[in-house]
Amino acid sequence: MVEFLQHYGLTGLFFAGFLSGSILPFNSEAVMSVLILAGVNITSCIVVATAGNTLGGISIFYLGYLGNMDWIEKYGKVKMEKIHAINPRLQKYGPLSALLSFVPIIGDVLILGLGFFRISPKLTMLYMFIGKALRYWLLAETLRLMV
Repeated sequence: MVEFLQHYGLTGLFFAGFLSGSILPFNSEAVMSVLILAGVNITSCIVVATAGNTLGGISIFYLGYLGNMDWIEKYGKVKMEKIHAINPRLQKYGPLSALLSFVPIIGDVLILGLGFFRISPKLTMLYMFIGKALRYWLLAETLRLMV
């Protein structure tokens, strides 16, 4: 699957970013790394991967926003107890929590919780975008230094 997405360049990277940002497990960093090492423009890779990954994260946010715990448990693989356990932190840090949306497992729970408790959708999406962009920028800079 990674090879298929790499073959489609930036379009493949967008879909890889979307998949890895959603509830589906995927590794967009591998696709981005191969594209950068193949000579694709680094800035384009960062922008495309961030856009796809943020849209995937928005799908998680709105899964939580719908508030249907059956769906959250079935598709998001997060139990109600976990959502309620993170509520104090979400209330304390609010949308800033979305900066950590790129962290495996924890990021999905945070975004689901922010959606579930309907904590400032616009700011959540802004901070989610920033967090994801920083991650891809760091990956790109690391690769640039290695080459």
